[in-house]
Amino acid sequence: MAALETLTPADEAEACAMVAEARSAGRTLSVTGSGSKAAIGQPVSADAAIVSTGLTGVVEYNPEELVIVAQAGTPLSEIEAALAANNQGLMFEPADWSRLLGSNAGQTIGGIAATNLSGPRRIIAGAARDSLLGVRFVNGRGEAIKNGGRVMKNVTGLDLVKLMAGSWGTLGLITETAFKVLPKAETETTLVIDGADDAEAARLMASAMGTSAEVSGAAHLPAAVAGAVLGASHEDRAATLLRLEGFADSVGERLDRLKPQLGTDRQIAELDAAASRSAWTAIRDVHPFADGGDDPVWRISVAPMAGHAVAARLLDALPGQAYFDWQGGLVWLRLTGDSAHATQVRAAVSALGGGHAMLVRAAESTRAQTPVFQPDPAPVAALSERIRASIDPDGVFNSGRRTFNSGRDAA
Repeated sequence: MAALETLTPADEAEACAMVAEARSAGRTLSVTGSGSKAAIGQPVSADAAIVSTGLTGVVEYNPEELVIVAQAGTPLSEIEAALAANNQGLMFEPADWSRLLGSNAGQTIGGIAATNLSGPRRIIAGAARDSLLGVRFVNGRGEAIKNGGRVMKNVTGLDLVKLMAGSWGTLGLITETAFKVLPKAETETTLVIDGADDAEAARLMASAMGTSAEVSGAAHLPAAVAGAVLGASHEDRAATLLRLEGFADSVGERLDRLKPQLGTDRQIAELDAAASRSAWTAIRDVHPFADGGDDPVWRISVAPMAGHAVAARLLDALPGQAYFDWQGGLVWLRLTGDSAHATQVRAAVSALGGGHAMLVRAAESTRAQTPVFQPDPAPVAALSERIRASIDPDGVFNSGRRTFNSGRDAA
């Protein structure tokens, strides 16, 4: 496939001019940041790519106010370094799928906002969109829009911040973001429960989340994948992980309170802070399936107690592996072979309570013929299209890639 022409605006005014020119010429634009997630979605068929990497720099950061404002192309690493200097962070733990997707590109803060990707702490801290306080973006008319700064025809009353979070570049080019930040925990410890099967692990995680221990991460690694996260000590041994974060004295007291409430006779080990951080990074960034290949990898979001049942139904019929985050409600599924089996995957999700299934990785030929993102019900799809027609009436942006996430919290 021939490389797309790349447009790299140096500021928001130039971005407006580029979009307006494309609209006038009847050209379509693919919106991207650094390209770390360019392999997600159906193959791009736009006339050119407009990228945010020329829009960089922290605009405003006052640690006392717990807010950071930055241009959209600012590398996430730069944001995290600035926050770390003040012992603060983005509480939703933005995921990095570069290794899974075979990309060496770093992430941008605008890309995090546009894709609404959240890590293991999602179960207590909310999604990325819950920390996103404001955005500036260029709409399909080539106009600069600031959240709350103007009312747009036909979208009065809609929360533009929530619409842009998870829009995957289909509504416009984000040029600036404002995120809420919070102090980092002093330390963390993870309990590792050995040998539970998937159903037992779901019960253990639910029990832990129902206590006052303030568990900030709950995941289950079946025997086939546990070694990829925990190393040789857990080759061929299932592991259920429960993370506690906070001040050292508080973490210790809560651990002592949590263990007897789990009601299990299984062996329980503890990971220190460094080992805990390493394990949760691997879970968050899908290291068990980051094998350099392009076997289909699905990200399935369902009710926590349904995750293991969805995985069991699929793996009874299809070759592959799975593991679980978000107390069992986030299923990472890798299938063996070229076919994504989208019909079977979504049928299983629908039959067991409903949810969302997104094809994160697959060969380009597979993505070209697969509905990569969860199809909306007809009424929701119609509403989404009316909103998009108001913001991008001529379909300038990513028109063939997906219908934007119209408020559903699948991420």
